[in-house]
Amino acid sequence: MTRSVAAFTLLVPSYDAGLAFFRDAIGFAVVEDTPQAGDKRWVVVAPAGGAGAAIVLAIPGDDRQRARVGDQTGGRVGYFLHTRDFRRDFDAMTARGVVFLESPRREPYGTVAVFSDPWGGKWDLIQPNGAADAGG
Repeated sequence: MTRSVAAFTLLVPSYDAGLAFFRDAIGFAVVEDTPQAGDKRWVVVAPAGGAGAAIVLAIPGDDRQRARVGDQTGGRVGYFLHTRDFRRDFDAMTARGVVFLESPRREPYGTVAVFSDPWGGKWDLIQPNGAADAGG
């Protein structure tokens, strides 16, 4: 049986803030945005094109969860966004206000740069070796 990670939850301060970053700045697609009881919504975003896991955007339900927004991995890079065209995505994300914490660098596994979400969560944008688009 083949398995894959289908989705994971990420705490964001509000649904609108989460969508502003993931949809508008990163360029993810909104897979679902369904109202639930009270002020809750089932909001799911994923890389356009359907490759990779989806992210369920969740708002904190209490002070303990609110304190974890932006620090869900203890300050480590916790999320890895693969691309087939690093320069295109790096330039587009930078133009839309994404903050990169370093310049792009080559590593044995590919080209990478760390960026931050608006709440301090750290992400790698990575073009793995051998993942270039034809002509890209």
